[in-house]
Amino acid sequence: MTRYTLHGMFASGPTYKVGLMLNLTGTPYDYEHVDLRSGAHKADAFLARNRYGQVPVLEDHEQDMCLSQSSVILDYLADETGQFGGKDRAERLRAREWQLWGTGQLSIGIYRTRAQKLGFFDFPEQVVAANLASATNALKELNGLLEGRDWLVGGGVTIADIDIYGVVAYSGQAQIDLGPFAHVRRWMSRVEALPRFKSIDTAMPKESTKA
Repeated sequence: MTRYTLHGMFASGPTYKVGLMLNLTGTPYDYEHVDLRSGAHKADAFLARNRYGQVPVLEDHEQDMCLSQSSVILDYLADETGQFGGKDRAERLRAREWQLWGTGQLSIGIYRTRAQKLGFFDFPEQVVAANLASATNALKELNGLLEGRDWLVGGGVTIADIDIYGVVAYSGQAQIDLGPFAHVRRWMSRVEALPRFKSIDTAMPKESTKA
């Protein structure tokens, strides 16, 4: 049996983050597609794995562990694979700071603007404007914090970069222009140059697959 099974949905940003981490670490995994449109994430069988009824979910069959929330899963995989966890506890904590920061204006702004552009939701005009402002403000902050830096934490790529990239990568689908954010664009290019990197269009299968 393959050690890991990832339950998710190919269009889900948080699912992409976990898929990207698994790909970058060279970790084989089975993939179980969760049909959100049919409500599969609210079925009893899925809720037994994730009480929140959300994707992604990662099962570690070797450790009898079942985890939800993408940031927690990235943290777990960093320990289990020995990769991208930072060189010491201080870097790990800084990475966690970034992950928690990313759940605020950045994720709200980009993910919700994307959802509206793709027709998943129909927000009132003032909400659309607020979401776009959240995205723009967060990207401006990220751009400033990346000035003079190759990576978000320390001297190498960590789960912070993987997590935050997994939000910013959807800017195109959200029709948000990254032109004004030169430091963000250069940082994204460094992530995309990593061995075994896969984009949001190629990382996740559209149906269940085996490793």
